[in-house]
Amino acid sequence: MNRNPCLSRSFFERDAETVAKDLLGCLLVRRFSGGDRICRIVETEAYVGTHDLACHASKGRTPRCEPLFGEAGHAYVYFVYGMHHLLNVVTGSVGEAQAVLIRGAEAWPSSCKRDRSFAGPAKLCKALEITTPWHNRLDVCADGEIHFLSRSGRMNQEIGVTPRIGVDYAGEWALAPLRFYLRGSEGVSGPSRLRR
Repeated sequence: MNRNPCLSRSFFERDAETVAKDLLGCLLVRRFSGGDRICRIVETEAYVGTHDLACHASKGRTPRCEPLFGEAGHAYVYFVYGMHHLLNVVTGSVGEAQAVLIRGAEAWPSSCKRDRSFAGPAKLCKALEITTPWHNRLDVCADGEIHFLSRSGRMNQEIGVTPRIGVDYAGEWALAPLRFYLRGSEGVSGPSRLRR
């Protein structure tokens, strides 16, 4: 059984860019009645507030993005393209509308015979059965249905940094270096040039 401590509220009450980097190597736990599924986070993206034109909150406070303005350490799960759910975690202070998108992960432990990688935020949510509205606004700082554990062991992989994926509509913000990933991981999404 994994004994890593759950990530606390204070971990998420920091700016999204810092949290996005610090989440790399941490464990995402999805609890089912038959047992936990655990994966190691290897790719994230930071969305840094209402001034960030790639952030849902940039167009104002709406029913869809309302969770972004709430307390850090809660899930913001939304539905896109009529088929995909994506998991974010709210960060920063109340009202700042910052969040981190969990873009990619790999099975933990790596010897797990089930899915070895969850490369891409939609694939991750599908594999872990994370949906909205069921998991939207969920407190992920408790030892509940979805929660995060601190890094397991020493992280030896180099962190890569690139612009975020799929936000070409965001003007100059499309070029902001706010995507972070662990080099060499099978769970990193996007074209191979973005994994190097």
